[in-house]
Amino acid sequence: PLLPRKMHVQSRTVVVAGAVAAAAAVLWYLAKKRKGGHLNRVAILDAGAQYGKLIDRRVRECKVESIVLPLSTPASELKGNYGAIIISGGPGSCYAPDAPAFDKEVLDLGIPIFGVCYGYQLLNFAKGGQVELADKREDLQEHISVDTKDCKLFAGMQDKQRALLTHGDAVKRIAPGFRAVSWNTEGKVVAIANDKANLYGVQFHPEVDLTEKGMEMFNNFLFNIAGLSPTYTPKSRHQAALDEIRGIVGQKEVLVLVSGGVDSSVCAALCKEALGEKRVHAVHVDHGFMRKNESELVEQALGAQGIVLHMARVAKEFEEACTSVKGKTVGPLGKTISPEAKRMIIGDTFMRITDSAIADLKINPDNVFLAQGTLRPDLIESGSHIASAKADVIKTHHNDTALVRKLRDEGKIVEPLKDYHKDEVRALGKELGLPHELVWRQPFPGPGLAIRVLCSDGKAPEALSDKDFISVMQVANAYTAASLSVCELPVRSVGVQGDCRSYKAAIALTLPTETPIKDIDWTTLFAISRRIPSEVKDISRTCFMWGPPITSSAPATRAVAPTCCTQDVMDQLREADAIVTKVMIKYQLEYKISQMPVVLLPATFGEAGKRSIVLRPFITRDFMTGKPAVPGEELPFEALDEMVKGIRALPHVARVCYDLTAKPPGTTEWE
Repeated sequence: PLLPRKMHVQSRTVVVAGAVAAAAAVLWYLAKKRKGGHLNRVAILDAGAQYGKLIDRRVRECKVESIVLPLSTPASELKGNYGAIIISGGPGSCYAPDAPAFDKEVLDLGIPIFGVCYGYQLLNFAKGGQVELADKREDLQEHISVDTKDCKLFAGMQDKQRALLTHGDAVKRIAPGFRAVSWNTEGKVVAIANDKANLYGVQFHPEVDLTEKGMEMFNNFLFNIAGLSPTYTPKSRHQAALDEIRGIVGQKEVLVLVSGGVDSSVCAALCKEALGEKRVHAVHVDHGFMRKNESELVEQALGAQGIVLHMARVAKEFEEACTSVKGKTVGPLGKTISPEAKRMIIGDTFMRITDSAIADLKINPDNVFLAQGTLRPDLIESGSHIASAKADVIKTHHNDTALVRKLRDEGKIVEPLKDYHKDEVRALGKELGLPHELVWRQPFPGPGLAIRVLCSDGKAPEALSDKDFISVMQVANAYTAASLSVCELPVRSVGVQGDCRSYKAAIALTLPTETPIKDIDWTTLFAISRRIPSEVKDISRTCFMWGPPITSSAPATRAVAPTCCTQDVMDQLREADAIVTKVMIKYQLEYKISQMPVVLLPATFGEAGKRSIVLRPFITRDFMTGKPAVPGEELPFEALDEMVKGIRALPHVARVCYDLTAKPPGTTEWE
């Protein structure tokens, strides 16, 4: 009665209009749900990828929720619940009798699908195309051409870009209804599309940093093709980690293994914040494989953060340690050659030392959990079912051995960082207020220098064939007219190729004369190293080596010193590592170079009592893929010169090498 009649009509009109709009929104939502699934949720079907968690991370960085599911997930579980599907890479072959199970009806749900590597091959194969073993493997960052005019996946991009290709199978015939939308430098198809059905597949890996426009591809798929919205806001990961620790531990106590690296330091800081100082016991294990003065520096750095360390000095116990693998005793460590056996012994011995620490600290063993700074790459490379049901074992990490898995199954382990990559841990470390020098401390593996010594019984492995060396020289000659000499290093090293573990030969290139570091043609050397693994299947690493030219025809290249994880051998590596560390600090490179493994090889090159050293300066963000540092760019010539001269002056060093290999095909560490 206080309003004019006209205004009553207008107000009712507004209400009705609002109700109609709301109803329309509900109908649109339900229609959208019927068409393709929940508005902003992506199903990632995991085929055993090394990079599966990176896909999940990239989607969430686009502010879209994602759920990682087994590749075998039936179509009935996906229908009406997801707005898009991504099929990951994996180590298998989609045409093989033992190929991972997959419900082909998934491809007919009308949901937009993006197949990556194995997912690309599976998409083509399931739709009637042909996939076969490729003429040669590809494990390199390569230039590709993409269709930017008619393919929505590549819209808005340059038609030339670089991407990571790592695969042994290839599409031989494109499935009906699909067309080629990307090609490598040889003109071979590396991406296909069925625009009408919204099905897309790429042979390369858009989820890794080595694919330069990968995030743009995810954006195009999620928003321009699938029509999703960037509205997902995840719960604070910091708070989620605290909640996880409190939920698992309850009113009990925690023992944290602290190496002094950023992973274990952040884990310790989280436990302290979640539970309080009195319920957290930090233990540092000096197993005899630490860097020079490392344990003392760790104790000081963490002491400054109010974390009191219980120091366990157990070098003798580790050197004499054994373990059981499939019912057989393996060890002692001081006489063990196999890299996998070394890792298993070290990981299981850590657990046994933990039991001793619990007794020393007078903690009730029934009232304590073990906390570890385990990261996602550790679990992926170890083939843990936590990370992937189908992932291949690349190398067993010390925090994921059989004994650790047993304790995990018993609910006795807390791992608040298990879904993190290294850069994410550093970001959390900053948020926790840890000092810059601790957050950016050079990564150092839990097993320490033990996995940076390539052990040997004194016998060189079987040599590469003459045909292999001819192929290597053909690659070298295609890139340079310089007279390069090639020799095989008398070791094998671990690699990752096509989501699978490799254990292959390493070679070294030498120049005809001693050349100043700044005058070496590093660009050409890196180009040769990228191509060799594709041309010679038994080689996964290529190095440059200082000193006089030498080829594998020289008997000295087969000379190997018996080498195990004994303290005299550790001391040789410690001295070389200390020289590199000193130079890194001098030039402030510890914040620029992601990791700097210094590796000892048993290669004597005919000089009795000596061994050789490899420098492995590595650039990466997530440690799943990466590239070697380029001298003169990420690594100053002056710094490298000081490192090499200092190491070559050591009386026990025969040769010094520079690892030119990216990841893949080589892992960050050599074993």
